[in-house]
Amino acid sequence: MNKKLTIWAITVALAGFLFGFDTIVISGADQPIQKLWNTSPLFHGTFIMSMALWGTVLGSIFGGIPTKKLGRKKTLFWIGVLFFMSAIGSAFAPDPYSFSFFRFIGGVGVGASSVAAPIYISEITGANNRGRLVALYQFNLVFGILIAFVSNWLLKGIGGENDWRFMLGIEAIPALLYTIMVLKVPNSPRWLALQKKDDEGALAVLNVIYSEEQSKEELVNIKADLKQPKSSEKLFQKKYSKILWLGFLIAFFNQLSGINFVLYYAPRILEQAGLGGQDSLFNAISIGVVNLVFTYVGIRLIDKLGRRQLIIIGSIGYIVSLLMVGYCFQADLSPAVLLTFICVFIASHAIGQGAVIWVFISEIFPNRVRAFGQSWGTGTHWVFAAIITLITPFFIDDKEGIFKDNLQVIYYFFAGMMVLQLLWGFFIMPETKGVSLEKLEKQLVDED
Repeated sequence: MNKKLTIWAITVALAGFLFGFDTIVISGADQPIQKLWNTSPLFHGTFIMSMALWGTVLGSIFGGIPTKKLGRKKTLFWIGVLFFMSAIGSAFAPDPYSFSFFRFIGGVGVGASSVAAPIYISEITGANNRGRLVALYQFNLVFGILIAFVSNWLLKGIGGENDWRFMLGIEAIPALLYTIMVLKVPNSPRWLALQKKDDEGALAVLNVIYSEEQSKEELVNIKADLKQPKSSEKLFQKKYSKILWLGFLIAFFNQLSGINFVLYYAPRILEQAGLGGQDSLFNAISIGVVNLVFTYVGIRLIDKLGRRQLIIIGSIGYIVSLLMVGYCFQADLSPAVLLTFICVFIASHAIGQGAVIWVFISEIFPNRVRAFGQSWGTGTHWVFAAIITLITPFFIDDKEGIFKDNLQVIYYFFAGMMVLQLLWGFFIMPETKGVSLEKLEKQLVDED
């Protein structure tokens, strides 16, 4: 692959690192903050744990607007600024309300990054390596998750009861570096050609990616979209119904696997299994390591086996591991056995949904509505993520949780949802591997 192209993709994909770090770092602050401000399960779930996710919902739903109007590059720059502000503000927050506000700001950055970064990478790459390069966003995401777990463990106790402030504030360093680095990437050639009508600028970027002859051909294919009637720019119309459902369902199943339930509350879950205190933070690192390793495996396979095959493999792993995690709680098996099956669950997610979701959503929508289509898919993802994170304390809280003594019920429910995902993968999900974005439009959009 072209060296400059790879550098651009890696730089933009670092938004995923901030995404992963920002969303998971709260796991280390979960219980200390609840004790410090003596919050109820309702307040804690709504304002402390899920507030960033409601910001993410806002950022993902409306992130398509600046991504289209300002451009992918400028949007990514302001995302870095939001992450920086959130890290500093959360670390110095004097009360739960200001804390929630700054977590909300960071969430907006997360949501917008899940729109702009995958779109940018998909638009600068060819069909043969698009899956791998877009999946770099997911790789950086899980790398950010791992570093957040490690950072939380290392910073535990460094500031006494206020160690959580260090855990949250340290994100300001990578946020500032990313904000500076993203200034050096070019604008998306598809955005330049279709939104700015800058053929010369688009061709200059394409010449770095392809040969001169291929660049001209690619520009012709991109500009073919301009021949479409203006009404085609509306996302919610009958001809897009198939891809709207595809975007909704992959995001819906992603969250109904229980992945955020496990990641956001990993230390608490491990404590309930008998791995308490400092050990719960340390053992959470194993979850991050497994996530990173199998995400790498998924990235290596996504352009070989394809998106659909990875979803099927991941679904089978989900079902087996979730049933076994539920059984571990039900039969009161050893914490080591439970941790093993949680890691199998994480591996199944990493190689399946984790590797596929951002790639698949960034591919299936046509050029002219891709920004808003990405918002639709990611918005669905984050709405369900926020709901699950908000209601989790109601189910697992040590004192008032509905299923505090029957945690297996939750895992059996998630396993049932993954049976549905397996059927969807077998019978409905299309394969997008190795197909250009313009050809995918012809295959998935019903023009009749």
